[in-house]
Amino acid sequence: MLGRYSHTCDITRWKDFFRRGIHVHEAETSVEPCKVLHEGETTKFLLRLHDGLETESVIMRIDGLKRCRHTLCISSQIGCALGCVFCQTGRMGLLRNLSIAEIIAQWHAARHALDTVIDNIVFMGMGEPLDNLDAVIPSLDILTDRYGPSIASSRICISTVGRISGINRLAQLTRKNGYKRLSLAVSINAPNDLIRKKIMPLAKDVSMDTLREALMDYPRHNKGGMMAEYVLIPNVNDTKENAIELCAYLQPIGCGLNVIPYNPIEGCPWSRPTESSIETFIETARSTGQFVHRRKTLGVELMAACGQLGVQQKTRGQFVSIDRGITFS
Repeated sequence: MLGRYSHTCDITRWKDFFRRGIHVHEAETSVEPCKVLHEGETTKFLLRLHDGLETESVIMRIDGLKRCRHTLCISSQIGCALGCVFCQTGRMGLLRNLSIAEIIAQWHAARHALDTVIDNIVFMGMGEPLDNLDAVIPSLDILTDRYGPSIASSRICISTVGRISGINRLAQLTRKNGYKRLSLAVSINAPNDLIRKKIMPLAKDVSMDTLREALMDYPRHNKGGMMAEYVLIPNVNDTKENAIELCAYLQPIGCGLNVIPYNPIEGCPWSRPTESSIETFIETARSTGQFVHRRKTLGVELMAACGQLGVQQKTRGQFVSIDRGITFS
């Protein structure tokens, strides 16, 4: 049932499955977590798939002025082929894409098995979503279905490291009714090509100028629709000069900047940036007129913070881990 559209199913059973969490025996994949971990405002859960691999998802509770909201960070792949050096997922390599059912199952488990009303969804778990758009786009159709999860597209954000063809395809989707406020988060992570090539292998084939051209063509709405993500890594991309150069690059795009202090992972030489270096970078960026948001770090002890998430999959002869993350305010 998870991988089909509502108009091809009995509407009552479809609504029962998504709204009431019944008929789970008809699901094409598991919707019951095999492992659940909690740390403060963060819950990490795993779903075991038919081939023994596992997805990992994170629920983040964000307390606002009027009420709390829950953001669900979901995966689109097992592992990732892009190899960003600061990310555990990239160290896995790509094991396989997730199916539509396996993507939607993460929402179903969060909503029903873990009894959490999900307000926001971010495609920032395992994998590069734009490398699996044939499953991600149908998943969006189901997540926004008024008889199903009924999540507004304005509450969904998709992350990418800069797949140009995928950005262009997603831009076409956002020009359609119902998706005009779908958000895009782009992992920039460097102020120039020289630094970006050292930490993001994709940058060797896609220059920052080429990426900017694609981003400037992405449709916007009155609340933005795009955010530049920047993992702040000590002695790599964290100087005042880096901040000024980055903001000059972003200025024609006209998007916000989300600063993410690096969370240490196995096998990398960097430590977490100091509080003073984080504040200096942010203040310098803001002095240029750039809107800057600092990502709140959640779930460090669970290895559930940005860049740390880790399903332990045995691959290439060793155990390795997984992730990314984001929150809405």
